[in-house]
Amino acid sequence: MRILHFLTISVAGLFLIGCKSPYLARENRPITYTINAGLPEDTSIVSYYAPFKTAMESEMNRQIGFSERFLNKSRTEPEFLVGNFFADALLEIGKKIDPTVEMSFSTKGGIRSELQQGSVTVGSIFELMPFENTITILEIKGSDLLILADFIASTGGQPIGGFSIMIKDDHLESIRLHGKTIDPEKSYKLVTYDYLANGGDNVKGLSNPLKRINTPILVREGLIEYVEQLTKENKKINTQLDGRIAIIK
Repeated sequence: MRILHFLTISVAGLFLIGCKSPYLARENRPITYTINAGLPEDTSIVSYYAPFKTAMESEMNRQIGFSERFLNKSRTEPEFLVGNFFADALLEIGKKIDPTVEMSFSTKGGIRSELQQGSVTVGSIFELMPFENTITILEIKGSDLLILADFIASTGGQPIGGFSIMIKDDHLESIRLHGKTIDPEKSYKLVTYDYLANGGDNVKGLSNPLKRINTPILVREGLIEYVEQLTKENKKINTQLDGRIAIIK
């Protein structure tokens, strides 16, 4: 019986080998579809997303404030208007969370657009900060603050609020907080956002905080609320250059 079973399987195997298999690989030929304005709209898809598109455009175009001047962005200047606006707003956001926050810090690369003179909309703020970064408050030693200040100096200046820096030959010449020098042994509270607190943009001085508060507040949400509050107080954005970062020769 075992021999007969073996022969049956063998004959069946030979039969299958001799047959033309319907599962042989076939040549895959690419099909090219041309997408252009000549294609008819799929009305079912358009009708599905149209309400969402309308609602989104309405929100993005909603005016929340007014800027008295054009706030420029610069990669080369140590201090620029939209950087000061951003840092000042960040500082106010931080103080609402913890009134003892004294400083704010961002980077030039984190600010993605300029702010036009005139109407400020929700869309304007999205363009300024399109990322999902969240507000972070750090308590750091004075010695680490000096390291951060030296990083700011070595990179030609970065957006800061609440303190001032003087730079000479790409090195920190001096730093002042409320007109006073920094005590390396004291602790200071600074508001920034999670990307930088995690070491983004190769920032130095923030990696070993004494305390860290992570919040769920998106930076752009905080910025929108900041501008809306100015409007409620009948104020316009009137950012100035004030010498908070200066390069001396």
